[in-house]
Amino acid sequence: MNTQLYASPIFGPIHSRRLGISLGINLLPADGKCCSFDCLYCECGLNSERVAHSKMPTADEVSATLRQHLAKLALEGIQPDVLTFAGNGEPTLHPQFPEIVNRVIEIRNEMAPQAKVSVLTNATQTVRPEIFNALTHVDNNIVKLDTVDPIYINKVDRPVSHSYDVNEIIRAMKQFGRRCIIQTMFMQGTYNGEDLDNTTDRYVLPWLDTVQQIQPREVMIYTIDRNTPVATLQKATHQQLDRIAAMVEARGVKCQTSY
Repeated sequence: MNTQLYASPIFGPIHSRRLGISLGINLLPADGKCCSFDCLYCECGLNSERVAHSKMPTADEVSATLRQHLAKLALEGIQPDVLTFAGNGEPTLHPQFPEIVNRVIEIRNEMAPQAKVSVLTNATQTVRPEIFNALTHVDNNIVKLDTVDPIYINKVDRPVSHSYDVNEIIRAMKQFGRRCIIQTMFMQGTYNGEDLDNTTDRYVLPWLDTVQQIQPREVMIYTIDRNTPVATLQKATHQQLDRIAAMVEARGVKCQTSY
């Protein structure tokens, strides 16, 4: 299926199912991916199919381009709800990520004080103190936890590093507590003949227990909405997502569902 890449360093605004009118901040190359996961459902495509040849934007380039876009939107009478670090892979891999977060917050305060600053991250870098600290400063620290099952993670999220340990990531999330929002992709379908349905109790119940231990500010559950590089993946149903959301809220955690 056709997948897409995003302009760098600023793209949009786009309408986000979860966040509203979002001006995207892509710290990664415009012509390819740079990610510590290689998710089968990634709308940007698989890592091997999207090799980047250009460089990451500098902190100065991000700051200048963000100012230009915000000034243009103001002239058009558009106020973004959120400035979102997202794009062609994992934003926290940028070597200047903490500095850029600080600059974006300063520009937001000056030019778009109504907007929240959000980071969509797969959480692989949260074990690094400088990244953990930077994520505590944004309004919406949205960290991925599709499952707590290592076998499923290796089949679907496919961490690039062989040293990836979901338990280390969970420990970091527990330190965030209510300073984080957990984001989870639920889906169905197959890949190489294997069932990838993570909406069943086999996966949901251990994930729920972990969510309750982390005690995040909120959980965002969603399913496939855009094209994926693997054609055999399928959306979770409304009924499946509603069931999971009800189970999350029964544990005392707010849950937002995107179909």
